[in-house]
Amino acid sequence: MSLFGLGRNARTFRPKKAAPAGSKGAQLRKHIDATLGSGNLREAVALPPGEDLSEWLAVNTVDFYNAVNLLYNTLAEFCTAETCATMSAGPKYEYRWADGVKVKKPIECSAPDYIEYLMEWVETQLDDEAIFPQRLGAPFPRNFIESVRTICKRLYRVYAHMYHSHFNQICCLGEEAHLNTCFKHFVYFCQVSGCAASGAGDTKKSNKRFQCGSW
Repeated sequence: MSLFGLGRNARTFRPKKAAPAGSKGAQLRKHIDATLGSGNLREAVALPPGEDLSEWLAVNTVDFYNAVNLLYNTLAEFCTAETCATMSAGPKYEYRWADGVKVKKPIECSAPDYIEYLMEWVETQLDDEAIFPQRLGAPFPRNFIESVRTICKRLYRVYAHMYHSHFNQICCLGEEAHLNTCFKHFVYFCQVSGCAASGAGDTKKSNKRFQCGSW
C-alpha cells in the first residue's frame, strides 16, 4: 500500500505550496530536482554557484514544508488525540505549543493538535510577503535566516514524533526508505545552512558553510 494514498482529511491536509514566485524560484526548484535525482543529498543542499543564499533558503524551506506535510498526512488516521495525547518524541521530549502571537504561553496539547497549529503557523510564515517575498526583486528581511531556522526547528519536531510514535506504521506501509531519505535531506540542509545550530543568523557564516560543503 502506498504511503501517498492514506490518511488525508479536511482537517490536516494542505495543498502543496509552490516555490516563491520571486526571480529564481522556478529555476532553483529545477536545480533541486536535478541534484536530488542524482542521489547525492550533499550536492542537493549545496548553494549553486552565483545564487543568492536567501532565495535558496526560501525555495528549500517550502520544499521541506511540503515534504513534512505530505508525510504526516499519510499518518493522520494513526495519530489521534487518543493514541497521541501529548506531542512528544519520547519521555524526555514533550513539546508544548506557542507562537508568540495567538498563543503566548506554551500550552499542552495532543500531537495532532500541535501539528495542526504548527503547520498552520508555517503556512502563515510562507504566505507573509514581509518574510518570504513574492515580487521580483523584493528584498528579504534582515532576520530571514533566523526565521528559516525557527521553521526548521519546528518541522524537525514533526519528524521526531513520526519516528518515535509512528515508525511501525511507516514500516508496515513499506515507506521507511522514503521517510529516511526525506529526513536525511532535511538534516543535511539544516547542518550546512546553520539552521540546526544557535547563532544561525550570520549570513556570511551560512554562505561559507554552503560553498565549502562544511558538515
